[in-house]
Order: sequence, then C-alpha cells, then structure tokens
Amino acid sequence: MTGVDGRITGLVGALRAHGVRIGTGETVDAALAARELGFADRELLREGLAATLLHGAAQRAVFDPVFDLYFPRGVGAPVGAADDQGADRENLRDRLAAALAADDRSLLAALAAEAVDGFGGYGGSSGSDGWSAYQALDRIRPQTLLARVRADVRARDGGAGFADRLLDDEIRRRIEEFRRLVGADARRRIAERRGRDEIARRAVAPTADRVDFLYAGRDQLAELRRTVQPLARKLATRLAARRRRAARGTVDLRRTVRSSLSTGGVPMRPVLRRRRPVRPELVLLCDVSGSVSGFSDFTMLLVQALHDQFSKVRVFAFVNRLDEVTGLLGRGQADPDGLGARIRAEATLTGWHGSSDYGVALGEFAERWDAAVGPRTTVFVLGDARTNMSDPNLPAVRELARRARRVYWLNPEPRAQWGTGDSAAPDYAGLVEMHECRTARQLGALVARLLPV
Repeated sequence: MTGVDGRITGLVGALRAHGVRIGTGETVDAALAARELGFADRELLREGLAATLLHGAAQRAVFDPVFDLYFPRGVGAPVGAADDQGADRENLRDRLAAALAADDRSLLAALAAEAVDGFGGYGGSSGSDGWSAYQALDRIRPQTLLARVRADVRARDGGAGFADRLLDDEIRRRIEEFRRLVGADARRRIAERRGRDEIARRAVAPTADRVDFLYAGRDQLAELRRTVQPLARKLATRLAARRRRAARGTVDLRRTVRSSLSTGGVPMRPVLRRRRPVRPELVLLCDVSGSVSGFSDFTMLLVQALHDQFSKVRVFAFVNRLDEVTGLLGRGQADPDGLGARIRAEATLTGWHGSSDYGVALGEFAERWDAAVGPRTTVFVLGDARTNMSDPNLPAVRELARRARRVYWLNPEPRAQWGTGDSAAPDYAGLVEMHECRTARQLGALVARLLPV
C-alpha cells in the first residue's frame, strides 16, 4: 500500500504498537478525514486525525511524535542548509531568542530544522550517518535564553502583559516547544534513512501506563496519578459486573430435580443457590522504599479510590518498620503527588537503618495487627521482595496465608530478576501467589482479575 493510505495505515499500526486501541472503523474515518481536510494545513490534518483515532488527551504524547514521522514537515535538509553548515552558534541563538520572544511558531520550526542540520549530525558531515536532538540542544542550550527572551518581551510590550512568574512560565513553555520540534526533526531525518516503522517503534516514548514503575520519571508518575480516578471507575464497573454474576450462585441440585417434576423429569429450569451479598475486606502491605515507592503510591491511591467496593480497607506501609497509613490515604485523594512524602513524614517506617527489611516488617504486622486479617480478608503485598540479605521471615508469610482468604504478592520487577542477588521472590512465591506487575496497564488487569467480589 502506497501514498496517503499507506501513511495512515502505518500511523495506525505504530499507534497500536504503543497500546492505543484503534478499530477498522476509526481507521476508515481517519482516511476520510484526511481526504476532506487535505494536506495544505499540516496542523489541521494533525487535529483531524487525532480526533478520529484517539480516545483521550493522554494519548497525544504518543500520537504527536508518531504523526511527525508519517506526515513530516519536510523531507531532507532545509533549503540552503549546505550554506549554513558553518553557521555561527551565537547567530542561531540570537535568531532563536527573537523567535521565542515573538512566539513565532513557523520560525521556531525552521530554526529547529536548522539546528539539527548544523549541530545535530554525527558520523560525518553532509553524509551524516545520523542525527541527535540531544547533541543539537546541548550545543545551542535554549534553556539559557530565558533572561534574554524575558527582556525582549518586556521591551516589546513596554513592561505590560504577563507578571514576572507567569512570563517565565510562558517562555519555558515556548522553549520546551522548540525542544520538541528539534526532537521531531531529528526523528524525521533518521526515519528517512532507517524507515518510519522502526523509528516509530523504538524512538517514541510509551504512554505512562506502559512505562515500568521502576524506571518511571517524576513527570510520568505524576501523569499516572492523574489517571487513578478514571481507572478506578472502570475497575469499579468491572467489579460490579463480576459481583452480579457471582451472586447468581451455583446450581441447587435438589431444588432443580424437584422443579423438573413439572416437565416430566427434564431439568429445563435450573434452580440456583443464591449467595448472600457480603462485601469482602482488603488489606495492603506496601513497601515504600527506593524505586518501588512509585509503584506502591499509585496502587494505594487506586485501592483507596475503590474503597466503596469493600466493607473495609486497611493500608500499611513499611521500609523496615511497619505502620498503618489508612487515614493518610483519604487525604491523598486531595493531594496525590504529596502522598509519598506525607507517609514518610508521619508514619514510623524505619528503625536503626533505612534499608528495606521484609522479614522484620512482616513479623511486626503478624505481632501487632494480626486481628486485621480474617477469613473474609484478601491481602495484597506490594514490593520487589529484596531483603538486603536479611531473614525473609517465611513463617510470618505462612501464617498470613493461613489466616487470610487470599494473599497475592505484586512484584514490580521483571520475572527474570526474581531470585537474583538479594531477591527472596522465589521463596515468597512458594507460599503465596506472586504476580509480575511492572506497569499501570498490568496493574489494572491484575486488580480487575484478582480483587475479591
């Protein structure tokens, strides 16, 4: 398939590879939208395809760089680039400062292409083997232009307009847009040489729900926290449906046979043994140390958002000491970004050292809060099971499994790393059901499947 149809199907395939659900009908709608909108206005085409293919604003982080690959602003080097190879860096910075002050989008795009062409190539000169947005930005350093652009804007506006802080935020937004344009142009050039499909698969950052909790940055974790409420509503709907199905109960053989007498002994209408609607209890034991803290914080917020689905929810956090933080979770809904800091400040999580110790923490739970677990309780343990070479305290886990209705362990590490180094994951997995849970997408699927009804 060639031409426009090939580009649209390529775009759709790349988006699907990044987890965006797009059906055949939506693909047809995108092709019709492209035919109606034409290609004279690239930004209008971008918005039209986004409207037909995407299901939420969060997917734009993937859509925009993929769109730039399949519908690039230009092909090859910018016009006159051969004469600009030796262009002075300060000359480019001067023109960039003026474009930022004027917020001239078209000029910013042209300067981004010029920056990549003049300062982003590596492996040669005009026959460069590749382009690096990082290298171009490191040489131009647009972030250092803030003060100059602020002065230019003040001079242009005569001191009126934005307040200082708001003006700085606006200039930072323009600089970030320029950085995005540089990255898009570098990807476009690489795609021309290596193929769009490969670059779309390898060089486009995944959505936050597909990023490993252990490697997620601050911005990605903040974006994940914003998805807690929508995800909780979706999971609550699924849990309610599961509860309705479970309430039908099993077949009551005696009553079914008795009812079949009216149909000559043929059990045409099975009689079900209705279950009594009893909402289960939930207990979370969360390791909040180091890199697993983002995983635990997100899961705690998600479970708190689902608390109406259970008769009781209790949450405990630990590093090497364990403390109940159920009360802090309620305030976490108002300030999800500050949940982790608040837990560390107000709960007793460490003793004489700051490293995680699962054995001590699980033992403390068994001694002090054993009454929190009963035959209606499902327990989730969240953590990587790395004990820092200390005693894993398997008897405490065995006792927890004996008292609880179910115990599930969600481990954010890849399964291939279980048992390596100081990981006691295989030992714990021999006593309770352990699941790999590396991303928010995996977490949502596991919660929908494992949460009791």
